[in-house]
Formats: sequence, structure tokens, C-alpha cells
Amino acid sequence: MTNPRLGARRVLPVLCLAMLAALAVAGCGGSASGAADGKISAVGAENEYANVIEQIGGKYVDVSAVLSDPNTDPHSFEASVSVAQQVARADVVVQNGLGYDGWMEKIESASASDSRDVIDAQELLGLPDSTPNPHLWYKPATMPAVARQLAADFSELQPQHKAYFEANLAKFEASLRPWLNGLKEFSTKFPGAAVATTEPVADYLLEAAGIENLTPFTMQADVMNDADPAPQAVALQESFFTEGKADAFVYNQQVTDSITEKFLGAAAANGVPVVGVYETMPAGYTYQRWMEAELTALEEAVAHGKSTEAL
Repeated sequence: MTNPRLGARRVLPVLCLAMLAALAVAGCGGSASGAADGKISAVGAENEYANVIEQIGGKYVDVSAVLSDPNTDPHSFEASVSVAQQVARADVVVQNGLGYDGWMEKIESASASDSRDVIDAQELLGLPDSTPNPHLWYKPATMPAVARQLAADFSELQPQHKAYFEANLAKFEASLRPWLNGLKEFSTKFPGAAVATTEPVADYLLEAAGIENLTPFTMQADVMNDADPAPQAVALQESFFTEGKADAFVYNQQVTDSITEKFLGAAAANGVPVVGVYETMPAGYTYQRWMEAELTALEEAVAHGKSTEAL
């Protein structure tokens, strides 16, 4: 599944990945899966998914994340032999889908396993490949669906611990309520709130909070795909700052370029607060605390004109 909007920067050569996976299988003795200590072996393609795996699996699951550094550009990721080894021996894999982590599918295909459970967020949500925004972890429905599937898969793999996994699921779902309630309350507290953006990283969160995104998606897609936005689109974006239409500027804190710097300068010159959002979960956070922090940053910007460039 490759989203054509993501362009070539997210896609790695199939041959290269096949070679990595072949090396991984060889390194694992041609086999299969499972942690050496009897725990379930699980991999999250991105660390936000790995964190949910950890919360549901607890002490009975060994978890690793492929993408975990918030100081790097996830779009430029290149799979290594160690990544292929992680995936080759995993009992459970969680990935985003929509072409965002398409390299996972290639590694999985090259190190096929009948016993490996692959949880794909796109498939869980029933989203078509044409879905333009791949940043599904900002969508309120995503992680509850992933968590429920994890609890079911873990319970099937280790039925003796089913009650434990289900209790962790209930705890996780309860811990999401402050964020979900905050999203519902935002539009009531700040009716008419509007922001300008660079990439569509947090668009699902903005939509859930009732925040108008002034930036046309065509320009967001250009920035996401490393294409130069049209001059008219740049002028329109800058008008959101000069004409006081944007209450905040929301940008991808992990991936900045000259066009982002230009907009940051325009926002600063016109007293528009900025909010940095992430594709990879920052260190020291759980998934739910991360989402709450992003929502709080938006509220501080809209209500008090306060910038939060980094969490």
C-alpha cells in the first residue's frame, strides 16, 4: 500500500529490503518468532505504536520500536539489517499503513511467517489507500482500535494471561478520556479558532478539536512531499499572518526547511504563536500524555498567544 501523495521519499528499493530481510532470517537461524524468555515479541514501526503495545502487553511482552528518534526526519528512514531481524522474529507487528511505513510490508513479505500477527492501523480503520493524510496516530479512533486488537492478539497467543491484557486495555481506554474530552470541549471554549499549518501532521487532531485549518491541503501535500508550493499558495499562507486570520501556526517540528523557516518568520513578525507537532513521540511521554500535551499547547496558543515550539 503506497499513498501516491507521499512521493518517493518514503519508499525504499524493494531489492534492498529483500536482501535485508534475507540476512535477518539467516541471522535468526531461518526461523521464526518469539522472545527467548517466553514473552511475546512485538515491534511497533513507530514508537507511538510501540508505546501502546507496551501498555497493553505489560510484563508478558518484549517491545521494540523501529522509529523512535524525534530529532530525525521519519521520511528519510532507511531500514537496516537489525530492523529486518526485529521484524523477522516478531510475533506481533503494529504499523501505520497508508504508505507511511511501507518498508515494513516489504520486510514482512521477504521474511514471511504464518505465525506473525500484523496489525495495520489503516486496515483497522477501514481506510482506502487514497486517504491523503497518513498521520493516523493523531486520529482519536486509531489507538483505541489498535489497543483492542492488541489485547485480542495477545490473548490468543497467551490465553492464560487474557484477564491481564484485558485489564490493561480497560486502563488504557480510561486514560484516553481526558484527551478525548478535551477535544470535544475545545470548540465550545474557543469557537472559530483557526490555524495555519505546514504539513498535515496534526490535521486529524485539529479536526477533532473543531479548529479550522486555513492552509489548503494542496500546499500541505507539497511541503510533505518536498515539493515547492506555488507562489500563490505561499502568498495566501503569509496573508493568514499579516491579516490576523490565524490564531496559531502549527508546523512539523521534526522536519523544517526554507519554506517552514519563512512561515515561522512571518508568524513571529505578526505576533502569531507557533506550535510544534511531532511525527515521532518525544522522549519521556506515553501516547496519551503526548496527545494531551499537544492539545494543551494549542490551547495555550489560542487562548494566551503562547508558543510551544518543542515539548
